[in-house]
Amino acid sequence: MLRDLADSDSPRSFANRLRSRRFEQFEAWATRMPRPLRILDVGGTTAFWENRGWHERTDVEILTLNLEPEPQQHASVKPIVGDATNLVDFADHSVDIVFSNSVIEHLFTFENQRRMAAEVRRVGKAFWVQTPNFWFPIEPHFHFIGWQWLPLAVRSSIIQRRACGWRGPCSDPVGAKRLVEEVRLLTRKEMEVLFPSAVLIPERFGGLVKSWTAVGGFN
Repeated sequence: MLRDLADSDSPRSFANRLRSRRFEQFEAWATRMPRPLRILDVGGTTAFWENRGWHERTDVEILTLNLEPEPQQHASVKPIVGDATNLVDFADHSVDIVFSNSVIEHLFTFENQRRMAAEVRRVGKAFWVQTPNFWFPIEPHFHFIGWQWLPLAVRSSIIQRRACGWRGPCSDPVGAKRLVEEVRLLTRKEMEVLFPSAVLIPERFGGLVKSWTAVGGFN
Protein backbone atom coordinates (compact mmCIF):
# COMPACT_ATOMS: atom_id res chain seq x y z
CA MET A 1 0.00 0.00 0.00
CA LEU A 2 2.84 2.38 0.84
CA ARG A 3 4.39 1.74 -2.57
CA ASP A 4 1.08 2.62 -4.23
CA LEU A 5 0.83 5.85 -2.24
CA ALA A 6 4.41 6.79 -3.15
CA ASP A 7 4.21 5.96 -6.88
CA SER A 8 4.48 9.41 -8.48
CA ASP A 9 3.79 7.94 -11.94
CA SER A 10 0.29 6.88 -10.89
CA PRO A 11 -2.28 9.69 -11.42
CA ARG A 12 -4.24 8.55 -8.34
CA SER A 13 -1.34 8.24 -5.92
CA PHE A 14 -0.74 10.50 -2.94
CA ALA A 15 2.76 11.31 -4.21
CA ASN A 16 1.40 12.40 -7.59
CA ARG A 17 -1.17 14.67 -5.94
CA LEU A 18 1.58 16.36 -3.93
CA ARG A 19 3.74 16.68 -7.04
CA SER A 20 0.84 18.21 -8.96
CA ARG A 21 0.26 20.71 -6.18
CA ARG A 22 3.94 21.69 -6.21
CA PHE A 23 3.81 22.08 -9.98
CA GLU A 24 0.89 24.48 -9.66
CA GLN A 25 3.16 26.63 -7.51
CA PHE A 26 5.87 26.40 -10.16
CA GLU A 27 3.42 27.47 -12.86
CA ALA A 28 2.47 30.52 -10.79
CA TRP A 29 6.13 31.55 -10.56
CA ALA A 30 6.75 30.75 -14.25
CA THR A 31 3.99 33.13 -15.36
CA ARG A 32 6.30 35.96 -14.27
CA MET A 33 8.83 35.06 -16.96
CA PRO A 34 8.62 36.32 -20.58
CA ARG A 35 7.81 33.97 -23.44
CA PRO A 36 9.12 31.99 -25.22
CA LEU A 37 10.44 30.18 -22.15
CA ARG A 38 13.50 27.90 -22.15
CA ILE A 39 13.56 25.40 -19.28
CA LEU A 40 16.33 22.99 -18.31
CA ASP A 41 14.91 20.10 -16.25
CA VAL A 42 17.86 18.51 -14.45
CA GLY A 43 17.05 14.83 -13.98
CA GLY A 44 13.60 15.15 -15.51
CA THR A 45 11.74 12.97 -18.00
CA THR A 46 9.37 13.44 -20.89
CA ALA A 47 6.67 11.60 -18.93
CA PHE A 48 6.79 14.21 -16.17
CA TRP A 49 5.96 17.04 -18.60
CA GLU A 50 3.35 14.92 -20.35
CA ASN A 51 1.61 14.35 -17.01
CA ARG A 52 1.60 18.12 -16.40
CA GLY A 53 0.23 18.91 -19.88
CA TRP A 54 3.24 20.94 -21.00
CA HIS A 55 4.44 18.62 -23.76
CA GLU A 56 2.22 20.27 -26.40
CA ARG A 57 2.89 23.88 -25.48
CA THR A 58 4.31 26.09 -28.21
CA ASP A 59 5.60 28.87 -25.95
CA VAL A 60 8.19 26.74 -24.12
CA GLU A 61 11.25 24.68 -24.92
CA ILE A 62 12.03 22.03 -22.30
CA LEU A 63 15.40 20.28 -22.13
CA THR A 64 15.40 17.16 -19.93
CA LEU A 65 18.93 16.30 -18.81
CA ASN A 66 19.94 12.82 -17.66
CA LEU A 67 22.98 10.55 -17.59
CA GLU A 68 21.29 8.13 -20.00
CA PRO A 69 19.66 9.07 -23.34
CA GLU A 70 15.90 9.16 -23.81
CA PRO A 71 14.12 9.25 -27.20
CA GLN A 72 12.49 12.52 -28.21
CA GLN A 73 8.71 12.26 -28.54
CA HIS A 74 7.56 15.89 -28.70
CA ALA A 75 8.84 19.00 -30.42
CA SER A 76 8.79 21.03 -27.21
CA VAL A 77 10.50 18.42 -24.97
CA LYS A 78 14.08 17.60 -25.94
CA PRO A 79 16.02 14.95 -23.96
CA ILE A 80 19.76 15.56 -23.65
CA VAL A 81 22.62 13.71 -21.94
CA GLY A 82 24.62 15.48 -19.25
CA ASP A 83 25.89 15.62 -15.68
CA ALA A 84 23.97 17.66 -13.10
CA THR A 85 27.22 18.57 -11.34
CA ASN A 86 28.90 19.89 -14.50
CA LEU A 87 26.61 21.61 -17.02
CA VAL A 88 29.53 22.31 -19.30
CA ASP A 89 27.38 22.69 -22.43
CA PHE A 90 25.49 25.65 -20.99
CA ALA A 91 26.75 29.22 -20.76
CA ASP A 92 25.99 31.46 -17.79
CA HIS A 93 22.28 32.38 -17.59
CA SER A 94 21.63 30.62 -20.90
CA VAL A 95 18.25 29.19 -19.86
CA ASP A 96 15.30 31.01 -18.36
CA ILE A 97 14.54 28.45 -15.63
CA VAL A 98 16.49 25.51 -14.24
CA PHE A 99 13.93 23.07 -12.84
CA SER A 100 14.71 20.01 -10.74
CA ASN A 101 12.35 17.76 -8.83
CA SER A 102 13.72 15.24 -6.28
CA VAL A 103 17.14 14.88 -7.90
CA ILE A 104 19.74 16.71 -5.82
CA GLU A 105 19.42 14.15 -2.99
CA HIS A 106 20.71 11.39 -5.36
CA LEU A 107 24.31 12.62 -5.63
CA PHE A 108 25.99 10.63 -2.81
CA THR A 109 27.88 13.52 -1.16
CA PHE A 110 27.31 17.10 -0.03
CA GLU A 111 30.19 18.20 -2.27
CA ASN A 112 28.38 16.83 -5.34
CA GLN A 113 25.21 18.55 -4.18
CA ARG A 114 27.16 21.79 -3.82
CA ARG A 115 28.45 21.41 -7.40
CA MET A 116 24.94 20.86 -8.77
CA ALA A 117 23.56 23.85 -6.86
CA ALA A 118 26.37 26.08 -8.17
CA GLU A 119 25.67 24.97 -11.74
CA VAL A 120 21.93 25.54 -11.31
CA ARG A 121 22.55 29.08 -10.08
CA ARG A 122 25.08 29.74 -12.85
CA VAL A 123 23.09 28.44 -15.81
CA GLY A 124 19.58 29.64 -14.95
CA LYS A 125 18.20 33.14 -14.89
CA ALA A 126 15.78 31.60 -12.38
CA PHE A 127 15.65 28.22 -10.64
CA TRP A 128 13.20 25.88 -8.92
CA VAL A 129 14.81 22.97 -7.03
CA GLN A 130 12.76 20.62 -4.83
CA THR A 131 14.06 17.90 -2.50
CA PRO A 132 12.69 15.81 0.42
CA ASN A 133 13.35 17.05 3.94
CA PHE A 134 15.91 15.10 6.01
CA TRP A 135 13.80 15.57 9.16
CA PHE A 136 10.54 14.18 7.78
CA PRO A 137 10.16 10.79 9.51
CA ILE A 138 9.19 8.64 6.50
CA GLU A 139 12.09 8.29 4.05
CA PRO A 140 10.52 8.61 0.56
CA HIS A 141 12.92 6.33 -1.35
CA PHE A 142 13.19 3.42 1.08
CA HIS A 143 9.70 3.78 2.67
CA PHE A 144 11.11 3.21 6.11
CA ILE A 145 10.40 5.30 9.20
CA GLY A 146 13.61 6.95 10.40
CA TRP A 147 15.71 5.25 7.71
CA GLN A 148 17.97 8.27 7.14
CA TRP A 149 18.77 8.46 10.87
CA LEU A 150 20.11 4.90 11.14
CA PRO A 151 23.85 4.17 10.91
CA LEU A 152 25.09 3.40 7.40
CA ALA A 153 26.12 -0.13 8.39
CA VAL A 154 22.63 -0.90 9.71
CA ARG A 155 20.94 0.39 6.56
CA SER A 156 23.33 -1.55 4.34
CA SER A 157 22.66 -4.72 6.32
CA ILE A 158 18.89 -4.30 6.01
CA ILE A 159 18.97 -3.69 2.25
CA GLN A 160 21.03 -6.86 1.76
CA ARG A 161 18.20 -8.94 3.24
CA ARG A 162 15.00 -7.22 2.07
CA ALA A 163 13.53 -4.74 -0.34
CA CYS A 164 12.91 -1.28 1.08
CA GLY A 165 10.72 0.91 -1.05
CA TRP A 166 12.16 1.11 -4.56
CA ARG A 167 15.50 -0.49 -3.63
CA GLY A 168 16.83 -3.96 -2.83
CA PRO A 169 17.27 -6.59 -1.85
CA CYS A 170 20.94 -6.54 -2.84
CA SER A 171 22.99 -9.42 -1.43
CA ASP A 172 26.31 -7.87 -2.48
CA PRO A 173 27.64 -5.81 0.48
CA VAL A 174 29.40 -3.30 -1.77
CA GLY A 175 26.33 -2.86 -3.97
CA ALA A 176 24.05 -2.56 -0.95
CA LYS A 177 26.26 0.14 0.57
CA ARG A 178 26.21 2.06 -2.71
CA LEU A 179 22.39 1.86 -2.91
CA VAL A 180 22.18 3.39 0.55
CA GLU A 181 24.85 6.03 0.04
CA GLU A 182 23.34 7.31 -3.21
CA VAL A 183 20.48 9.05 -1.36
CA ARG A 184 21.58 11.90 0.88
CA LEU A 185 18.63 13.93 2.14
CA LEU A 186 19.11 17.62 2.88
CA THR A 187 18.19 19.77 5.88
CA ARG A 188 16.91 23.32 5.69
CA LYS A 189 20.31 24.67 6.81
CA GLU A 190 22.05 22.75 4.05
CA MET A 191 19.60 24.06 1.46
CA GLU A 192 20.31 27.58 2.70
CA VAL A 193 24.02 26.96 2.16
CA LEU A 194 23.46 25.55 -1.33
CA PHE A 195 21.03 28.28 -2.41
CA PRO A 196 21.92 31.34 -0.30
CA SER A 197 19.79 33.80 -2.27
CA ALA A 198 16.73 31.57 -2.59
CA VAL A 199 13.30 31.61 -1.02
CA LEU A 200 12.77 28.22 0.68
CA ILE A 201 9.20 27.00 0.34
CA PRO A 202 8.11 24.24 2.78
CA GLU A 203 5.71 21.51 1.71
CA ARG A 204 3.86 20.36 4.82
CA PHE A 205 2.09 17.12 5.63
CA GLY A 206 0.60 16.38 9.03
CA GLY A 207 2.12 19.58 10.40
CA LEU A 208 5.65 18.50 9.41
CA VAL A 209 7.79 19.73 6.52
CA LYS A 210 7.89 16.94 3.94
CA SER A 211 10.09 18.73 1.40
CA TRP A 212 11.86 22.00 0.60
CA THR A 213 11.82 23.93 -2.66
CA ALA A 214 14.50 26.54 -3.34
CA VAL A 215 13.19 29.29 -5.62
CA GLY A 216 15.25 32.16 -6.97
CA GLY A 217 15.63 34.63 -9.82
CA PHE A 218 11.97 35.01 -10.80
CA ASN A 219 10.79 38.55 -11.52
